[in-house]
Amino acid sequence: MNISKNEQRVLHALAQGGLIKVIKDDKNHVLEADCITRDGWFLTACTLEVFKKLRKRRLIRSQGGGPYRITREGLLAVRAELCQR
Repeated sequence: MNISKNEQRVLHALAQGGLIKVIKDDKNHVLEADCITRDGWFLTACTLEVFKKLRKRRLIRSQGGGPYRITREGLLAVRAELCQR
């Protein structure tokens, strides 16, 4: 599966325990998606376009109206990388 660099960054942050919070309008359409790392930092690589691609490929999902987290398919798709702290 071809996954862009920004999608890889978001999946890697989610695999380490991050989450994606979304802001929706009155018609339940997603207006904004914010990726928050496990340390509480916002990831700027997570745009609305990246969020929609990950959700369409079923690499992330929300359960019970909560924040979006990585799925098992997402864990298999993410490539290993060193922590760049």
